[in-house]
Amino acid sequence: MSPIRALVFDAYGTLFDVQSVSGLARELCGDKGELITQLWRLKQLEYTWLRTLMKTYEDFHTVTRDALEFTLSAVGVTPSPALCDPLMQRYLHLDLYPEALQALDALRDRKLAILSNGSPDMLTALVRSAGIAARLHDVISVDRVRQYKPDPACYALVEPALQVRRDEVLFISSNGWDVAGAKRYGFQVAWIERGDPAAVPQNSAVGPAEFFRLIRGRAEQLGHEPDFRVRRLTDLPPLVGT
Repeated sequence: MSPIRALVFDAYGTLFDVQSVSGLARELCGDKGELITQLWRLKQLEYTWLRTLMKTYEDFHTVTRDALEFTLSAVGVTPSPALCDPLMQRYLHLDLYPEALQALDALRDRKLAILSNGSPDMLTALVRSAGIAARLHDVISVDRVRQYKPDPACYALVEPALQVRRDEVLFISSNGWDVAGAKRYGFQVAWIERGDPAAVPQNSAVGPAEFFRLIRGRAEQLGHEPDFRVRRLTDLPPLVGT
């Protein structure tokens, strides 16, 4: 393997906890809040892939709002501004994973960047809210190519932005589909295994969080395996020799 000169992080689910919307969802929507949290994320991802395949790009804010309104309607909740606006606002202030600052500081001798589906305005708000802007060489939005990951054009944004070769990049994501896309592109890849995958269910009676883990908690079977599997962002510095 080539020496790692840059570490590039996915944002949603990797540096920022998308599940941190669940408290507000429960506050606003009662016992449907957990179901809304999980369906919203799944539909959000689905819409990014559909819009890329259909060549009907809309930015991530629009995709996220559309996914939220779909989700609310699907569970029998009217998608009013009184519900949608605060939930969308929460997406601009997602919780940073607790070990993220320590990991970024330990990796400061490498170029650090974000490559995300997020729109520029959403990512600017997230990075500012978390106080990590000064630690990053660049915050790269797929909006620059009007496609969504795992389209190769998205990963191709990294090399000119950071002035590195693709084999000198360690890409970090908690999303199995993103891991596969980045590895197929030619990056070195670390998969952050956030928590344990759901246990094998005994029957079909599973809750929304367990259902989400069944879909997203395991490596995708796409023939492109990560180079590293780690549990926390603070497991990364030893991999790059800091």
